[in-house]
Amino acid sequence: MIFIMSSQIISLFLQASDRHFDARETVFRTGDPVAHIFYVRQGSAALVRTLPSGGQAYLQRATDNEVLAEASAYADAYHCDCLALKRSTIAAMPRAQFRDALRSNVDLAEEWAAHLARTVQITRMRAEIRSLRAVADRLDAWLAEYGPLPEKGEWQSVAHELSVSPEALYRELASRRS
Repeated sequence: MIFIMSSQIISLFLQASDRHFDARETVFRTGDPVAHIFYVRQGSAALVRTLPSGGQAYLQRATDNEVLAEASAYADAYHCDCLALKRSTIAAMPRAQFRDALRSNVDLAEEWAAHLARTVQITRMRAEIRSLRAVADRLDAWLAEYGPLPEKGEWQSVAHELSVSPEALYRELASRRS
């Protein structure tokens, strides 16, 4: 699914301060108070939930020109961890400033509401994919929705999105090559 961020929303972050993160560096942690709304200028970051098994599930993977953890605009604390997946530049806008902008611009507020509706649709699709029992079925559904796999070095993030171990994904990919 191709997701294009509204130019009005992008323009909100033009004056936001940039923060630089190395791969696997923490942007925020579960329970941290929400002080900023984050926007990925360049790179990739994921909202990560640690599973009881010790594995990780990616609740969101944001790449260039995407907002991270949109629901945090209306929360007191973050509900999961956020990690940079690779070297990234992430803009940080104070939450109060972000909310003031929405209150003062009806068109922007409408764009934000439409954006939130699209993220709900994406989240539902990811839940549907994760509900499939077999790794092969999950991978087929992911490929149908999101297109070809990313570069080989990023397959682990696909495994996390599918809520399967990287090894299970690699076995499935190997079986498809033979």
